[in-house]
Amino acid sequence: MYSNILVPIALDHDTATQESFAIAKRMLADGGTITALHVMEELPPYVAQQLPLGQRDQQQADFKSALSAAGTDIPGAKTALVIGHAGRSILDFAKSDKSDCIVIASHRPGLQDYLLGSTAARVVRHAQCAVHVLR
Repeated sequence: MYSNILVPIALDHDTATQESFAIAKRMLADGGTITALHVMEELPPYVAQQLPLGQRDQQQADFKSALSAAGTDIPGAKTALVIGHAGRSILDFAKSDKSDCIVIASHRPGLQDYLLGSTAARVVRHAQCAVHVLR
């Protein structure tokens, strides 16, 4: 059983969000905490300047409300939204939040994943805590 579980979710992709939460709830110790985390990829300046004024702020607000809605069936769940590279940001957040387990969904690897590596693979390789991968 774990006392501080991090559940990274990709709100802009079709992933097993509810399944991740269900697994995390089963692995959670009494009095433990589940944190839902979404990482917004950082946009290069040449892309950001092409967006309409306020577009990025609106996207951030939309993700925050979607995060809150995703964790409504988990009493006491926390939510967090960070901007950065997905794999590195998940690892940094887990370390700073003192997570003792990460529950992360993964897709079936394709050729590109074997060449570049997926976010879940990076998290598994570099996490300083237990990692549970859903497929």
